[in-house]
Amino acid sequence: MLATLVIALREGLEAVLIVSIIATFLRKNQQALAPMWWGVSSAVLLSALVGIGLSLTERALPQAQQEAMEAIIGAIAIVFVSSMIIWMQQHAPQLRRELENEASAALSRSSHWALPMMAFLAVLKEGFETSVFLLATFSAAQSTIWAAIGALVGLLLALIIGWGIYRGGVRLNLGRFFRITGIFLILVAAGLVVSALRSAHEAGWLLIGQQKLLNLDWLVPPGSIRAALISGVLGIPTDPRRIEVIGWMGYLGFFTLLLSWPERYKPSPTLARRLYQSLSIVMLVGALFCARGFSTPVLTLPTHLPLVVAQNGTGEQPIGELVRQESGIALMLSGQPPQLIPLPSSAQDPAVTDLSLNSNVVWQAAPAELTLDQVAELYHHRIPPGLHPQQHPGPYQSQWQLSCQIALTLQDGQIIAAAATPHSILALSGSGLPSPRLLNVTLPPDAIGCPWQPSQQWQQQLTETLANYRSEETVIDFIQHKLPIVLIVISLGCLLLSLRNKKNTVENYSTTLTR
Repeated sequence: MLATLVIALREGLEAVLIVSIIATFLRKNQQALAPMWWGVSSAVLLSALVGIGLSLTERALPQAQQEAMEAIIGAIAIVFVSSMIIWMQQHAPQLRRELENEASAALSRSSHWALPMMAFLAVLKEGFETSVFLLATFSAAQSTIWAAIGALVGLLLALIIGWGIYRGGVRLNLGRFFRITGIFLILVAAGLVVSALRSAHEAGWLLIGQQKLLNLDWLVPPGSIRAALISGVLGIPTDPRRIEVIGWMGYLGFFTLLLSWPERYKPSPTLARRLYQSLSIVMLVGALFCARGFSTPVLTLPTHLPLVVAQNGTGEQPIGELVRQESGIALMLSGQPPQLIPLPSSAQDPAVTDLSLNSNVVWQAAPAELTLDQVAELYHHRIPPGLHPQQHPGPYQSQWQLSCQIALTLQDGQIIAAAATPHSILALSGSGLPSPRLLNVTLPPDAIGCPWQPSQQWQQQLTETLANYRSEETVIDFIQHKLPIVLIVISLGCLLLSLRNKKNTVENYSTTLTR
């Protein structure tokens, strides 16, 4: 509530002051006020429509796009409030004189619509900034209702103070007022930096610097006055992330230095223009370097996978290794001859992530004849259906169909997971069986080298390698694609500031010559 109240009061008072100064000037020059009020009313209505339209558009979007729009609105609001604070600090003491000079110049053009248009554009600018800034503050507020109440109270106070100034009954030190409220709005804008960064992360745009640095639950208990002040007004969350802390401290540090810089050490307009131009070029070169100067990381994984058999309660038993080769995978298992299994051509496609292969199995000690007890031991320690001890007492002739189905998981053509499942089919005949019986039986891993999986140590190393790769990939993606956009925007901003500084220098020089 406090944040929206100060925002609405400050922005509303700025608009009201402009309107009151123009109205006073029109009255002194015996000009009609109705066109000006039409312009002001149109600007207020258009600003309200802009705010409502942005709010409705945001609500109609999916969650991720809502977060993206909140990040964009927050960034625009930060730019608006920052430029407003700087401009008002420089022009608040001379605001009346500057506006009267502009009004006099507009009136001298003998146009009935010059001053109404001037009032329309001034109120539209303030109204649009207020709509965007309040919308961004509503998104970060704990209670939308109280935030709206604060905004309404601020606007009413601005109207009352402005009317008092217009009627001559209120004396207000504009320089001090805008300086004090500017300090508060810098803190609010720093909170908006945190909210915009968090929204950008939730939208999937900002994935770096998301390590949790602090736990402020002890400082900001839910529902407390401190929570309303620290989180609701200043926008500081209970779990600030690294990038959010950097953004918050960087914004506060920059503006504290900018606003407290001694007047005598400030550069001249010419030097300031050259500094803006140089900074614009540096930012543009930095954007090009970031976009072209970094290579995409390459995932490199070990080609040798140590294979083990998991044993209940006794850990792992090594059984061999799997080697990734250009032509396929080489299996070297205990008790089995080395086997090269070719990979299909699709394994080279980065889009392919899962493969299923079959490996041939040779059981050198496979018995050609089995007793009923041996069959029961292979068949889950019970007699299979269809075998009757009295009618088919055994022994039986046995034929084996053995294979291992290997499931591979790939990333960029490299193996990140592997597992083998045995398929053991036993065909029994003889001992009075009218036809062969087919049974799915379980054989010991040392008999056919299956099932197996990579060792736990290798899996842990793989997890660390993949985590480091994804972290590096995220950082490089940010540097190559996101950071250049930010630097280009800063470069354009510096260029615009340079052009505005040049325009102001020319105007001041012309005014000096005229005098």
